[in-house]
Amino acid sequence: MQATRQMQATRRMQWALLGALAWAGCARSAPQAAAQTVSTQTAQTVSTQAASTQTSSAQTASAQAGGTSAAEKLNPRLLRRFKSLRGVLAAGPEPTDEQVQLGRMLYADKRLSRDRDVSCASCHVLTKYGVDNAQTSVGEKGAHGTRNSPTVYNAAGHFVQFWDGRASTVEEQAGGPIVNPLEMAMPSGDAAVAVLKTIPGYVAAFEKAFPQESDPMTFKTVGRAIGAFERKLVTPARWDRFLDGDKTALTDREVEGLRVFSDVGCLVCHTGEFLGGSMFQKVGSAVAWPNQKDQGRFTLTKNPADKMVFKVPGLRNVAMTAPYFHDGSAKTLSEAVTLMGKHQLNLDLTDDEVSAVVAWLGSLTGELPKEFLTAPVLPPDGPTTMNVAPEGHRAN
Repeated sequence: MQATRQMQATRRMQWALLGALAWAGCARSAPQAAAQTVSTQTAQTVSTQAASTQTSSAQTASAQAGGTSAAEKLNPRLLRRFKSLRGVLAAGPEPTDEQVQLGRMLYADKRLSRDRDVSCASCHVLTKYGVDNAQTSVGEKGAHGTRNSPTVYNAAGHFVQFWDGRASTVEEQAGGPIVNPLEMAMPSGDAAVAVLKTIPGYVAAFEKAFPQESDPMTFKTVGRAIGAFERKLVTPARWDRFLDGDKTALTDREVEGLRVFSDVGCLVCHTGEFLGGSMFQKVGSAVAWPNQKDQGRFTLTKNPADKMVFKVPGLRNVAMTAPYFHDGSAKTLSEAVTLMGKHQLNLDLTDDEVSAVVAWLGSLTGELPKEFLTAPVLPPDGPTTMNVAPEGHRAN
């Protein structure tokens, strides 16, 4: 027991040094590389850094007692690791209003599924922070997906899409669920387009959204339209006001959570505008993840180095998007933070540390875009729409 405590104390010293490096803008590698860097330092250096961290914490507490807020005592270099949220997550030219409104309709339209009973909005519920709060989502004929459905909010800014990164953009990602047999189950993209072409309102909407295309309605433009809509799904939060200079936007307890988050090393992966969504990482890099059934990117690449490697999720709105992880195994945010401490950092976080981090994560809960929360009016079926039955369609 004593040896375990000493090991964890040493690891906390290592992460304290990593936090100092991150504040200085020097942290560029994964936690393992950071730990290796620490191991090359002398014991005296590590001890000095740990002592410095403890002194800083004591000074902060003293300052707070004197009336200075925790936010005012933050090292400004820490906040440079993050970025406030943009208004539109456009990769190039901002999408047109016609493209956004078309994408909004397609996102909500169950006619893009084989049995016309599932849409993008079924699993990514906009009024529920872009999730359905299920461990795995239900698709056609009650089939369950194999991974937890991540939030659609702010996802357009991530460096890749899906847990395994098999799509580069939201435009590319949008077509995947439509033809996934466990989700919307269309036999092909062409089958989905065949249905849409029987709906006069969609024919006109695609022509307005993509006037430069020789054929405005293709499976590619379906993805482009849905992606255009998703690039508008942003949720600015109190955290953004804090980053923009409003030091009253966070409570002292939330700022303390940010300190813990930084000191133990979480910001190595969860950084930037989305506090994640910018890299792949092995889940269970310090202590093996309990559920080894889903091997992550290895299933896609067949590269042994990709076993248990997944996209690092963004943390915006994380307080509202339970359950957590690719397997939906953590039901509460406190449980998720505890598991990350153990399996990614080999740290047994204290109850107070977990509580502080959870408090800070709450400041990432943003404002939902009100203009998109009500269901759009969809164009009615054309005369032949019901005659276009995709292969395997279940008759009512």
